[in-house]
Amino acid sequence: MTPEETLASLGLVLPEVVSPAFTYVGFRRDGATVYLSGQGPRKGDGTYHLGKVGRDVSTAEAAGHARIVGLQLLALARLAAGDLSRVEMLKVLGMVNAVPDFTEQPQVIDGCSDLLVEVLGERGRHARSAVGFGSLPNGMTVEIEAIIRIHG
Repeated sequence: MTPEETLASLGLVLPEVVSPAFTYVGFRRDGATVYLSGQGPRKGDGTYHLGKVGRDVSTAEAAGHARIVGLQLLALARLAAGDLSRVEMLKVLGMVNAVPDFTEQPQVIDGCSDLLVEVLGERGRHARSAVGFGSLPNGMTVEIEAIIRIHG
């Protein structure tokens, strides 16, 4: 089954890639390696899921937000590669807007990581860091960036 078929079987649709609002690009390619810019969890209306994880937002809710970001990263990867079957995830950096004593960053970012493996199979497995931050742009709950390899 192709990644696109897997998405369809899961009832998932990749969102439109949104152009950056500031002075950067959505991705940058160096040979077969592509660096995907950090993405925040956008709602259907284009606004972000906001709040402090561990105070305003539960770990489970934030993991759902990370899953949304995973879809956005897949959409960006498809744009960079032309086809998701050519994509291999190498590294993910997950940032969680959390209260100081929050310690469940890995469980939050699993929302993204699990989706990547569901959709891409073994090529979705990746190295990862999941860290807490005192704030993130626009007050969003999570931001995730990735490094991918494009095959063929």
